[in-house]
Amino acid sequence: MKYLALNLLAITLSASLSAQSWPQFRGPNGSGVLTQRTLPSTWSNTENIAWKTPLPGSGWSSPVITGGYIFVTAAEFPKQPRPSGFRRGVSSMRSYRSDSKKLMTDTDFKLHCLSLSNGELVWSRTITTKTPAFTIHPSNTYATASPATDGTRIFSYFAAAGIVAATNLEGEEQWQLDLGAFEAGNGFGAGSSLALGEDLLYLQCDNDEQSFVVAIEPATGKKAWKLDRSTRTSWSTPVLWKNSVGTELILCGADTVASHDPTTGKELWKLSGFGGSFSSSPAFDRDQIYFGNSGPGSAGPLTTVEAGAKGQVPYQKGQASKFSPWARTGSGPGLSSPVAHDGFLYISAGTGILSCYDTKTGDRLYKERLPNAGSIAASLWIANDELYALDELGATHIIKTGPEFEVLRRNQIDDLFWSTPAVLEDSLILRGADNLYCIRTPKSS
Repeated sequence: MKYLALNLLAITLSASLSAQSWPQFRGPNGSGVLTQRTLPSTWSNTENIAWKTPLPGSGWSSPVITGGYIFVTAAEFPKQPRPSGFRRGVSSMRSYRSDSKKLMTDTDFKLHCLSLSNGELVWSRTITTKTPAFTIHPSNTYATASPATDGTRIFSYFAAAGIVAATNLEGEEQWQLDLGAFEAGNGFGAGSSLALGEDLLYLQCDNDEQSFVVAIEPATGKKAWKLDRSTRTSWSTPVLWKNSVGTELILCGADTVASHDPTTGKELWKLSGFGGSFSSSPAFDRDQIYFGNSGPGSAGPLTTVEAGAKGQVPYQKGQASKFSPWARTGSGPGLSSPVAHDGFLYISAGTGILSCYDTKTGDRLYKERLPNAGSIAASLWIANDELYALDELGATHIIKTGPEFEVLRRNQIDDLFWSTPAVLEDSLILRGADNLYCIRTPKSS
């Protein structure tokens, strides 16, 4: 009984610490599925806002949180424009391409540290100052890759500078690694974030010049392994998929999805012939991983691979195959990464349309437009069995999980949002184009 009590205490403490931290893009295991959260039911510009803080520079990277501090990256240069929303960004792309090179100048690539309790800026460090190696889409930024933390170090990546760096919690640099900066497809810029797990830091750099994936030792900055990739630009972030068989590093690139041994880089399986580039990262549970893609104005393929897959995984449009129990056409997600939970897969097409699928069969259970929703770039998340979708206009739509579509609440903050939020035990951290927001129920006196 003594050992049982100690084990239960250890599990409780581990869950509590996990709920108070947000170590990487989409949370502790990169899935966006969370428990033990006591978030406010409602919020607005004036309700349940613990604080809001303007951030110097610009960026769409998600916040990471450890030890009572929030860390966000940003890029800053003279005459820097505010990033555009989806529609304005698309419509201004042609003129922006001709004008954006005029804006390319020495840029400060920064890491900011803020207090979780009151939002005050504790320190700000310039990781490097360089002229970006490429232009970006008017809706993108030069600080879109989310940082990561192991609790003692903060890891930052700036694709346009080609730099990965580690600092301690006080902002002192521990190491810096120059991996090179490469042109991204169609001038859209970069978007893939760092992933952390299996005692390594992972970076997927799919570009139009020299694609690769690299695993880095967090303490030293040394490369544990690096593999060249025969794929062009994509914006998906790697995931560490802990399934019923083991742990796999999943990389979604242009036309391909590949699984690797996270410690050695050895390829475990590969699906090719998928078509198109990935903007979102996959959803997963212990039995299957779910991925798809789509482009502006059109939805692409959606399929799944089972845990235990080996070798070449054949893909034929819309058809099930070995290791892939189902496949669909016209169903892939857009920028927003999907989530899988309790036998259901939830996908946003990016235009305010939400779909739900049965994870066992691939059957679509509903496809509905969220009322008065803007485009959705931020990844979906689930907290305490409720589904959250943050649109770019600042509306967070809270939807009942399960096979029937039901919007439970809609909470509005006026700002532009593309960044995926950080979700703590009792707080929600939202990054807008203008401010960083902490949503929290006030403690009674």
